[in-house]
Amino acid sequence: MKRIIFLILSLVLLGATIYFLNPITDYLAKEISKNPGLVMMPSNAYTKDTDYLLVQRSKDFVPYSYQDLLNIIYSTINNGWDNFTFYCPEEYQRCIKDMETISDDDLIYTHLNNYVHPFNSFTKINTTISESGEITLDVEYLYDEKQIEVIDKKVDEVIKEIITPDMEDYDKIKTIHDYIVNNSKYDIERNENDASNYSSYTAYGPLMEGYATCSGYTDLMAIFLTKLGFDNYKIATTPNLISYSSTGHVWNAVYFNNEWLHIDLTWDDPVSNDGKDYLFHTYFLVNTEAMHKADKGETVIEEHNFEAKYYLEFK
Repeated sequence: MKRIIFLILSLVLLGATIYFLNPITDYLAKEISKNPGLVMMPSNAYTKDTDYLLVQRSKDFVPYSYQDLLNIIYSTINNGWDNFTFYCPEEYQRCIKDMETISDDDLIYTHLNNYVHPFNSFTKINTTISESGEITLDVEYLYDEKQIEVIDKKVDEVIKEIITPDMEDYDKIKTIHDYIVNNSKYDIERNENDASNYSSYTAYGPLMEGYATCSGYTDLMAIFLTKLGFDNYKIATTPNLISYSSTGHVWNAVYFNNEWLHIDLTWDDPVSNDGKDYLFHTYFLVNTEAMHKADKGETVIEEHNFEAKYYLEFK
C-alpha cells in the first residue's frame, strides 16, 4: 500500500514539475536578463578616442534608443573586439526590431565601418539576435596581425624619411599625398575583373606592392593621417545617388584648419591613355563645394555623391 501511495505521489510530483517547468525557466531567464553581466575586453592599440556627429563611443553598452545601438556597434569595431554580447533592456521595447533593421542594412554597417581606424575595419559582421533580447556581434576583420605589423613598420619608416619636425601641417599632408600617388598605380585589373595579383584593396597594396584601388589609397592615407595626429575618417559613395552601375567609391575626410575637408588620392592619381604617371591636387584638401565643382569637367564624375546624413560633419 505504501509503495502505491509513493508511486502516485511521485507521478503527481513529476507531472507538476513538467507542467511548471517552462514558466519557471522563462521566469528565471527573464530575471537574469534584467541584470546581465557584460564581458568587455580591453580595446586595442588602434582604437580611436573620438566621437563623431553620427556615432559616439558607448559608455555603458546598454541601449535605450536606435542611436545607442549604432554607438554600440561603432564602439565594438572601434575597440577591435572580435566578439561582443549585449542585452536589450525591458524599457526599450523596439530594441530587437531596431537591431534587426540595422543588421539587415549593409549600407549602415558600411558607413559605420568608415569611422574606425583601417586596422579595425571589418569585412563582415555576423549578428545573432535572440527573442530574449540577447544580441551578439561576431566581427571578421580585414587586416590580420602580420599585415598590420608589416604596414605599421613601413609607415613609420616612410614618415621618418620624408616628414620633418619643422614642416607645417599642410606640407605634412601634401607630402604623404604625393608619396602615395608617386609610388603606386591604380589597379585596373582588379577594377575590371574583380581579381588581381596585388592586395590593392588594402593599404598593403599601394605601400608594399605599388598598386591600389580606391579603398587601398584611402586606407593607407588614413593610416598616415592618424600617425601624424590628424583626425580623419573615410567617406563612401551612396549607391542610390549615382545614375550608373558602380562598385562604389571611397575617399578620405580630414580635420584641417578647424574644418573638415576631402582628399581623394584615386582621382589625383588618374589612369592615363599615354601610359605616363600623373600627380594632381584637384581633390586635395577641398571642401564639398569645390569637390563637386571639380567633378563637373569634361567627364562628369558622380562617384563623390554621398548622403550627408551619414557624414554629418559635411552637412
